[in-house]
Amino acid sequence: MAIKEAGRFEMVSRIAALQDYDQYRNLHWEGSFEEYLAIARERPQVTRNAFQRLYDMVVSYGEEEYIDNKKRLVRYPFFADPIDGGKDAVFGLDIPLMRLVHVLQAASQGYGPEKRVILLHGPVGSSKSTIARMLKKGAEHYSRTAEGALYTFRWVNLEGTGLTGEGAQEGNFPCPMHEEPLRLIPIEWRERAMKDLALGNDRFRVNVAGDLDPACRFIFNGLMKKHGGDWGKVVSQHVRVQRLVLSEKDRVGIGTFQPKDEKNQDSTELTGDINYRKIAEFGSDSDPRAFNFDGEFNIANRGIVEFVEVLKLDVAFLYDLLGATQEHKIKPKKFAQTDIDEVIIGHTNEAEYRKLLNNEFMEALRDRTIKIDIPYITKLSEEIRIYNKDFSKERLRGKHIAPHTLEVAAMWAVLTRLEEPKKHQLSAIQKMKLYDGKVLPGFTQDNVKELRKEGKREGLDGVSPRYVQDKISNALVRDGAEGYINPFMVMNELEKGLRHHSLFSDEDQRKKFTEAIGVVKNEYEEIVKNEVQRAISADEDAIARLAGNYIDNIRAVTLKEKVKNRYTGRDEEPDERLMRSIEEKIDIPESRKEDFRREIMNYIGALAIEGKKFTYDTNDRLRRALEMKLFEDQKDSIKLSTFVSNVIDKDTQDKIDVIKGRLIKYYGYNEASANDVLAFVASIFARGDVKE
Repeated sequence: MAIKEAGRFEMVSRIAALQDYDQYRNLHWEGSFEEYLAIARERPQVTRNAFQRLYDMVVSYGEEEYIDNKKRLVRYPFFADPIDGGKDAVFGLDIPLMRLVHVLQAASQGYGPEKRVILLHGPVGSSKSTIARMLKKGAEHYSRTAEGALYTFRWVNLEGTGLTGEGAQEGNFPCPMHEEPLRLIPIEWRERAMKDLALGNDRFRVNVAGDLDPACRFIFNGLMKKHGGDWGKVVSQHVRVQRLVLSEKDRVGIGTFQPKDEKNQDSTELTGDINYRKIAEFGSDSDPRAFNFDGEFNIANRGIVEFVEVLKLDVAFLYDLLGATQEHKIKPKKFAQTDIDEVIIGHTNEAEYRKLLNNEFMEALRDRTIKIDIPYITKLSEEIRIYNKDFSKERLRGKHIAPHTLEVAAMWAVLTRLEEPKKHQLSAIQKMKLYDGKVLPGFTQDNVKELRKEGKREGLDGVSPRYVQDKISNALVRDGAEGYINPFMVMNELEKGLRHHSLFSDEDQRKKFTEAIGVVKNEYEEIVKNEVQRAISADEDAIARLAGNYIDNIRAVTLKEKVKNRYTGRDEEPDERLMRSIEEKIDIPESRKEDFRREIMNYIGALAIEGKKFTYDTNDRLRRALEMKLFEDQKDSIKLSTFVSNVIDKDTQDKIDVIKGRLIKYYGYNEASANDVLAFVASIFARGDVKE
């Protein structure tokens, strides 16, 4: 029995050893008002208001500048969720997030946005809630760091004063709204006191606005009366300052309000309510000691409050919201207006926002709102990142996702969000590629800017990532998915869902989305044909020999020389047929062949000057042309088209196994998905549908 007890305590000790005692002591620091003044003098940023602290939190993770379509943009790594290892990362919304941070920056400097509701507006599933959650999580985490430290206070030594009633534990009374301790300095001489104490510096000016909440004001006035107006005795004998750690779970500095049905809505959920059990003790329902300051506005003081679907709020709530926004004051029942210091952020979908615009009675709210559009992603590579995060290898539990499966799902999602290009020579798939940073002949960055200006509603309509995620999940668990899924399984799920999903009731919309699936299937065919072609022509020695032969011939043509035959040693005329058979693979016309050949020779010369050696894969266009030429030369000997039949001779099977091995090794397929893609491409070759 003794051994068991010893073992048990040994395990407890091992767990206890994981605790960081230094951090615990820092987060639970407490001291006198005098000690806090010393902290504020040394580090005046501890007195920052909620907007200043939230902005500093975001930029504390850094800023990354980059150029996109000739426009200087800033990316904020905070929104990649470094706190939770990318769990709530937001992708592809650099411009909306940059606008949001600019609003926080202006508000932190007192330029006006601090008197507004920050309204995140966009379609369902566009990351509005995630952004709000990230800001709340960031505020929590920042308050636990040395840079983000903030403080509040509690009243002590109240025994015998009659100020707190019987409920106060050992004469302690925590400030119910976590007030800034410097609010204890009366407003009429607060500014002069800060100046005399030299609180603040060139970088940060201490400016604490507002008065104490009703409960603290009641105790403060009572103590001032008890000590004959001696403020020094009040703060030295009855105030203990302590570190404040924001926590949504503990309802400290982080609030969330979600509207309910009209019968269950009550504005006291925002501003607190009377504690009826204490009315008998204190004799009045207007005594602050008989009031619970636990509404969302109360508990979110010093931090941030999120309004979920803010425009669904009842009118009674909106009145509270208007005052909290413009004047930074709330009106608890039976009490005077109370100062608050918090960031108010709400989010809403487009249908609710249209109702706001059409409601003339809501003009006051519109005037106090800064709307930030949070659209769907229209950049393919960023949309793919969403699905890569949700369907990573760690979460798949042994399931295999064939290459391009998530890519085609993302491709379809993006296409549903794009408007038809007004320029007739541009297809929707080409527009998507331009938005993704691809280079297309005849189009410049200025063209991309024009396209974005034309698409006024791009990203505000279309398919949500949630719908795509659901369909990928369906494909992963459906019967017949033997350990893996491929693009066609997912595309079939996406198409089936269109017929009975509640979001797609409009027939024209459903037709557009179905057509987009056809476009994606065609694009996928081109992708896998090219991939299999590259796998077939991946014999590096053969392609290097072909490249050397081509370079020898174009050098001879350019320098007006002859080519030495490597086998006979005789000088011969350049092989025009060979050169053209390669150049035609990348659509070099007869009229441009000399320009292309000079371009390659100049490129080789430039590399030589830099001391670099030219290889076939240093020029992407030439590499592609050589691969396609080698594929053409080898495909008949491999007889890939026989893959669709049941009888394959051993020599062909060996060659197909080599190709399959390359697909597995270099392109990420497994055995089953490699078989599938080879059978699919073989069926294309069998019908003669090969685009060279």
